[in-house]
Amino acid sequence: MRYLFLITFFLTTLVAFNVELSSPQLANGQTIVAEFSKQKGIDYKTISVDKKRFPVFTHPQKENKQYALIPMSYYQQPVSKKIIINYAENGLERSKEMFIKVQDGKYKKEEITVNSSKVNPKSKEVKERISQEYNEAMRIYTTLTPKNYLDSKFILPLDSFITSDFGKARTYNGSLKGYHSGTDFRAEVGTSIIASNRGKVVLVKDRFYSGGTVLIDHGQGIYTCYFHMSAFSVVEGNIVEKGQKIGLSGQSGRVTGPHLHFAVRINGVQVDPLQFIELMNKNIFI
Repeated sequence: MRYLFLITFFLTTLVAFNVELSSPQLANGQTIVAEFSKQKGIDYKTISVDKKRFPVFTHPQKENKQYALIPMSYYQQPVSKKIIINYAENGLERSKEMFIKVQDGKYKKEEITVNSSKVNPKSKEVKERISQEYNEAMRIYTTLTPKNYLDSKFILPLDSFITSDFGKARTYNGSLKGYHSGTDFRAEVGTSIIASNRGKVVLVKDRFYSGGTVLIDHGQGIYTCYFHMSAFSVVEGNIVEKGQKIGLSGQSGRVTGPHLHFAVRINGVQVDPLQFIELMNKNIFI
């Protein structure tokens, strides 16, 4: 069910301010879409949530619309969250406030046993490697490519049984705590992995925790991530099409066995990949 906010306010003239949200509420770790109807003299700029601004883009399929993605951090507590729509009216900077409700995702818990070397590494060299890989990935995730590579619905990177959902609170070897930042698909070593949608390959690398890794930039702040791979069929800089083979599944990095970890980042925020795909396929690529 889509949710329509219609706010009418007076400036020098009567302006109908139309913002359509995919939902008035979301769980921590989920995403919603805001769509704006284009109006003469109105230029929508960004949506602010706390201190973070999310850009407004031209809609990929509707000429009379603009849209923005609003991702919510996994660590956000339940609250009525204020969002600020920043726009210009006839060259004058304006803003309007709205509210969305953040709910508790009520994610399950699980205990994971992995090689102890992947839990609390002591080596200085390994710690430096982990830090460098983390910083490299965050530079990528927070890089906003204005170009949009998307023109059709997302697909899953393989057709397989899901072994672990996004958001599960995890305890590794009884001590290290975290949460599951993606969705795991059962996949024997050597299973073909495909791109979830069209985009540019921005990282192909063997990393300490995520093992064989491919990151794809779909433009406009959207990234898909493919972890624990055993072989690559792409190199950095490649433009890949939806469904194109990007490599083979494996059991590299911090794993309990062979599988594919599939993740999504929106403007640097880690979100539930399956909820994101359903959202985009129902609201943007109709």
